[in-house]
Amino acid sequence: MCFKHGPPRLLGVEIEWTVHHRENPAKPLDASVLAAALGKHAPPTLVPDSPQHPLPGGTPLTVEPGGQVEISTPPSGSLTELLKTVAADVDHLTGLLEPAGLVLGHRGADPHRPPRRLLQVPRYAAMEHAFAPVGPEGITMMCSTAGLQVCLDFGHEADLATRWAAVHALGPVLTALFANSPGVGGRRTDWASARMRTLYATDPVRTRPAAVCADPASAWARRVVDAPVIVVRRPGNDWLPPRPLTFADWIGGALGARPTAEDLDYHLSLQFPPVRPRGYVEVRYLDTPPDGGWLPPVVLMAALFSDRSVVDAALAATGAAGGRWLAAARYGLADPVLARAARDVVALGCAALRNTDLSVGQTDAIAEDLHRTLAEKTAENAGGGRS
Repeated sequence: MCFKHGPPRLLGVEIEWTVHHRENPAKPLDASVLAAALGKHAPPTLVPDSPQHPLPGGTPLTVEPGGQVEISTPPSGSLTELLKTVAADVDHLTGLLEPAGLVLGHRGADPHRPPRRLLQVPRYAAMEHAFAPVGPEGITMMCSTAGLQVCLDFGHEADLATRWAAVHALGPVLTALFANSPGVGGRRTDWASARMRTLYATDPVRTRPAAVCADPASAWARRVVDAPVIVVRRPGNDWLPPRPLTFADWIGGALGARPTAEDLDYHLSLQFPPVRPRGYVEVRYLDTPPDGGWLPPVVLMAALFSDRSVVDAALAATGAAGGRWLAAARYGLADPVLARAARDVVALGCAALRNTDLSVGQTDAIAEDLHRTLAEKTAENAGGGRS
């Protein structure tokens, strides 16, 4: 089901933001203040008896461990309608926070505050416990980072492996092009995407990229069952596994009762690669952009996967840049290989905008924004290249 295929019809967007006090972005966020601001839209992880009413566009509002807020739009068959939904819900969310003196962050990582977990729920306690022996990146990823996620259909079975390969090959290029987290909690201020660096180092077995091969579904299944179990749900607040084990061990009876399908679904939700298969492709490698900057990367992704020929061209254009995840996070477009690929990808994506249902005026404006972003990021990194 993770690799469910069919006609490529639907798109979705998820955006996370750190939340700050308008007058002092370094001031710690209080859970009760955030809960009061979100009101009836607050999720049960923040307010246990909340009705969690969706935003006007039908979008549920969720909160991440450090108080980051996230919208996750319903899937849409129209890019035009999807963009309207996102814009309306972002405006509504901004309006909810404003009376409390709170604002959405405009970076992919919190540059001001050290990580601090606001949500006291067993899932996040177990995750923090599992990540702590690896280093500080786990709690930082959980509490101080925010991303823009684009969700795409896998497409027809014959195209699945190619689309999977293309979305991974584009990863380093688009990470560099839209990098927007120069530092997190006062650390890694010289990284283009400290968020990606943090994700990469959190827990390699579950945060590194998935395999790109002829049969990605089988490779993903093998990876998932071999991954350590870090959460075992049961009554009470202690969800720590009673002993170290993989999901395969659990299937084999290591905990007595074997896992259910729901346990497998939950285990899948605890895998955090840059691209995650969820019955659709969840692209997780983009930093949350500056204010209002979510539209160009969303439209670019939609255009690049709008037609089989465009996907093939994107895969060809990014061949030399494949696998340069850490170079993208460290240097951005100062990496000359990534810079060349970014120019080709932007040109390809702008030409493919005609495949969307956006108006000519909208596609012209998006193309202008994309070329401006490319020029600004290239100039910003001039002289700092790496081979």
